[in-house]
Amino acid sequence: MSDFASYSGKNKAKEKSADEWISEAKRVASKYEGKSENDLLKAIYTQAVEGKRNGTLSNEQIDAFYRQFSPMLDAGKRKKLAKIVEQLKKM
Repeated sequence: MSDFASYSGKNKAKEKSADEWISEAKRVASKYEGKSENDLLKAIYTQAVEGKRNGTLSNEQIDAFYRQFSPMLDAGKRKKLAKIVEQLKKM
């Protein structure tokens, strides 16, 4: 998959490591540089939902993503990310 939006899901992909998901999230984030926070969150959420549905994203990987990025956020954004993480893990 070259980016979050281009994944077709035609071939069941092997489960990615947390590092692969983090790397992919960083790559997508760089594409959204200068865009709004909501645009970035939408893109990450959409890709994560697809990963959960097709079995390539585990709750452990979601937790690893949160642990990696939450220290870089202020309290409000960290809380918002934690809410999204909980929603994804319930899928």
